[in-house]
Amino acid sequence: MPPAQSRLYAAICGLFFLPGFAWATWVTRTPALRDALSASTEQMGMILFGFSCGSMSGILLSGKLTLRFGARRVIGVGLVILLAGLLVLAASIPLVNPWVAFAGLSLFGIGMGLTDVAINIEAADFEQKLGRPVMTALHGFFSLGTLVGAVLGMSMTALEVSVGGHFVAVAVLALLAMSWLITRLPPTPAVDPEAPSEAGGQGALWVVLRDKSLWVIGVVILAMALAEGSANDWLPLLMIDGHDFTATTGTLVYVGFTLGMTVGRFAGNRFVVRYGRAAVLRFSALSAALGLLLVIFSHLPWLAAVAVLCWGVGASLGFPLAITAAGESGNHSAMRVTLAATLGYVAFLVGPPSLGFIGEHWGLRLAMIPVLAMVVLAFFAAGSAKEKARHPAKASV
Repeated sequence: MPPAQSRLYAAICGLFFLPGFAWATWVTRTPALRDALSASTEQMGMILFGFSCGSMSGILLSGKLTLRFGARRVIGVGLVILLAGLLVLAASIPLVNPWVAFAGLSLFGIGMGLTDVAINIEAADFEQKLGRPVMTALHGFFSLGTLVGAVLGMSMTALEVSVGGHFVAVAVLALLAMSWLITRLPPTPAVDPEAPSEAGGQGALWVVLRDKSLWVIGVVILAMALAEGSANDWLPLLMIDGHDFTATTGTLVYVGFTLGMTVGRFAGNRFVVRYGRAAVLRFSALSAALGLLLVIFSHLPWLAAVAVLCWGVGASLGFPLAITAAGESGNHSAMRVTLAATLGYVAFLVGPPSLGFIGEHWGLRLAMIPVLAMVVLAFFAAGSAKEKARHPAKASV
């Protein structure tokens, strides 16, 4: 890889890492946050819904803003808003105010939505120019961020470090890193909103929306993003409330999930080149289904904890591989990626909070049954992601 591409690749990796790191920071402290706010499972679902409201606003705006102002500006603004949300979330604890927590997660969600769609557009464009699959590895850095954030969160929990202090320290460190990384992305010229564009316009939109294959790919994205998002939102509480783990051990199980996600994504490119994207997606769906089945129905806590690894490995590849499939099909690539990413983040961000309402009445274990059903559906839809043209396999990142 030429030096200029290597520098850009490193910057994109770092910008995938930071949202994952910030995400795991607050996920690992959700038990402490719940206790500090004296919130029920249903109330936690409502607090998480603030994140969903914010994230959908960011997602719906991100594609248009990226086309208008370029990925670099949208990613930078999104990360600043995300980290501001983390600070507001920290402020909710001494105030003992669930509505402040709701506001903090709303800001966090807006920033996440803006950042994630823009960075996926940038990553898909980079992958196509490079001419070989790197999307799963790039998403691997998001998972690596969640792994590092989860290990740090587990350590902070074990050491009984205050949640507010933990959040503030992470926000400051992430802001410093972002300030350096964002300058490594190429500036994108502003687009004249009155000028005709291949990527925009109602005609292009209708062409994309009439593509049946994109909607079948969307089913895979919905299912696998829901499998990932439900674990990110609920896994520590699921292990604590559903399998009687302690707070520290429940967080350790979440670390296992992030480890499975990270390993799956970094190893994924090699398996895609060897076996093809559709076959790897089917394996991913089977692995996630097996993990969910054991977590839901096993009465052995240790078996449920081990099954989380299968859940993580299975959930790791669905989203990035489906994004690649959406973007490689010819015309209107940026619009296809935007729509596919939007479908994914609907499931990733909006679906999991709704599970809190089921969990309040039936328990968090049974609340995962809809997730299991969607993953099984993804297995049958995986053939839609078959490669249109195989990437050359001779080079590796």
